[in-house]
Amino acid sequence: MRRVDRRACNRAITNGGCPPGFRRFRVRARPADRKGDAPISTTDARINERIRAREVRLVGADGEQIGVKPLPEALHIAREHDLDLVEVAPNANPPVCKIMDFGKFKYEQDVRRKESRRKASNVVIKEMKFRPKIDEHDYTTKTKHVERFLNEGSKVKITIMFRGREMAHPELGKRILDRIAEQVKDVGNVEAAPRVDGRNMLMVLAPVKKQEPKTGGGSKPRPPAPASEPAPGPSAEEEQPSAVSSPAESVPASPTS
Repeated sequence: MRRVDRRACNRAITNGGCPPGFRRFRVRARPADRKGDAPISTTDARINERIRAREVRLVGADGEQIGVKPLPEALHIAREHDLDLVEVAPNANPPVCKIMDFGKFKYEQDVRRKESRRKASNVVIKEMKFRPKIDEHDYTTKTKHVERFLNEGSKVKITIMFRGREMAHPELGKRILDRIAEQVKDVGNVEAAPRVDGRNMLMVLAPVKKQEPKTGGGSKPRPPAPASEPAPGPSAEEEQPSAVSSPAESVPASPTS
């Protein structure tokens, strides 16, 4: 065991040095985790007093460009309209803030998010297995399951399983696949043609996309205009000109002697 001179150690430490026989290591201090340094979530927009910028580019509730305003003045304008000041573009310089009803804005965002999630369909592939010598009752039951899967919007993989010497007759499996495709043609199309994969024969059916009726804002066809009645013509009495003698035509009778 090595003996350490305590006096030499104390002297070195007092002078700011390293004790003899020891090596100096530099240890970096770990920064303290402060709440204010935590990254701000990008999904939640800053509103009102949570906005940190000193100046903001203000947009009115009706989309009017008000201009660059100090944050206290922008908050005052928003309170006058009884609305919220929402930071819509935090990465701009200066940040863009809009006067709006934040509750209504958040509700519309949730509706759009749910709508996009509903449209993003997750395709599920179901599998149904058949045998070349399948019974008619089993074939009917499994075919109904295939139709149900297609109506639910799922793809269906049809598998024909061959055993032993059945591999010498692939036309039996092809006949069953063609029969299934013909029977479910109203609800599904053949996405992958029948092919042999080892001891199995595979075919993939995809559901038919239903065309949604277009609710366009086109103007409704106008009803045909009623036939205009002919204007009443002048009567026979009106057509005959009235016989009025002009003063030029009337000649006074000469006095008789």
